Amino acid sequence: MSVKVAATHEMGKVELRKVFCDTLLEMAGEDNRVVVLDADLMNAAGTKPFRAAYPERTFDCGVQEANMIGVAAGLSSRGFIPFTHTFGPFASRRACDQIFMSCAYAKQNVKVVGSDPGITAALNGGTHMPFEDLGIMSTIPEMTVVEACDAVSLGKIVRLAKETYGTWYIRLHRKPAPVIYEAESEFAVGKSCLLREGTDVTIFAIGYLVAEALKAADMLAAEGISARVVDMWCLKPLDEAAVVAAAKETGAIVTAENHNIRNGLGSAVASTLALNCPAPLEMVGVQDEFGEVGQVDYLAQRFKLTADEIVSKTKKVLARK
Repeated sequence: MSVKVAATHEMGKVELRKVFCDTLLEMAGEDNRVVVLDADLMNAAGTKPFRAAYPERTFDCGVQEANMIGVAAGLSSRGFIPFTHTFGPFASRRACDQIFMSCAYAKQNVKVVGSDPGITAALNGGTHMPFEDLGIMSTIPEMTVVEACDAVSLGKIVRLAKETYGTWYIRLHRKPAPVIYEAESEFAVGKSCLLREGTDVTIFAIGYLVAEALKAADMLAAEGISARVVDMWCLKPLDEAAVVAAAKETGAIVTAENHNIRNGLGSAVASTLALNCPAPLEMVGVQDEFGEVGQVDYLAQRFKLTADEIVSKTKKVLARK
C-alpha cells in the first residue's frame, strides 16, 4: 500500500457528495451490477446525476429506510452490488436490524452509506447527528466500517467497497473537506495510513478529525514534540498492528474522532492496547452526549473536536508516559 500526503491541507473545492456520485457513475459505466438506492435524499447525497444516467439502476425507496435495506439485500442476492444512502442516524439506528439480518447475517454484498456524520449534521441538530453509528455498525459481525477524510480517500474507498464482497458501512461527509492525500495514494482493507512520522506520541484520527490531527502535529512540533499521525480510516477491521507498533515505538497514544468515545475509535484502540501492549491513552471525541443544532465551527468548539484539544490531550498523555 502506497500513500502520498499532500504538501498543504487547504480546503478542497469539490463537495465530497459529488466525488461520491462521480465514483458511482464511473463504476456503473464499468460494471452493470452497480445500483443505487436512496431514502428520499438523492439531492442531499448528490446522486441525481446517477439517476439521470442510469434510471433503470436507481431506486428511490422513500422515507422507508428499513425497507430500502431489504430491497438492497434482495438485489444483492440476485448478483447486483447495491449502494444505499440515507443520513447516518437512519442508516444505523433505524435500519440496524435489517442490516444485521438481511445483509450481514445473510452474507450479502450491500454497501450502506450514512451521510452527515457527527457534527457535520450541523443545523439538522441532535436528532440527525450520529455520534453512535460507528459503534452500532462495528458490533455487527463481519461488517467493514470505514470513513474517508478527503476527496481522494473517499473515491478510493468507495471503489474498494465495490471490489470487496461483503456488507460495508461507509460514513460520508457531504461537503468539501481539506485535501489530505495525493491522487496516487492507495488503500487496503484493515490497513491504516501513516500521514506523518513521529517519535514521542501517536495520534490516531478518523474522518473530520484527521485534518485537525495534522494541525495539532504542527502545533506540537513548534514546542519540540514529535507526533506521529495515522489515519485510521478503516475502523473495522482495525489495523491492530499499527496500534501495537505505535505503543512500542512512541509509548503514548491519542485518538481523535467525530463520534462518541464509547464504542468508537477510542474504544477500539483502548481494547487493542489492553490486550496486546498497554500504553497511556487519551481520547478526543464526544463525551457520551447528544448532538445539538449549530454551525460546524461552533459544534467543533462545543464538543472539543479541535486541534487545540488534541494538543491538550497529547500533553496530558505525555505526562503519563
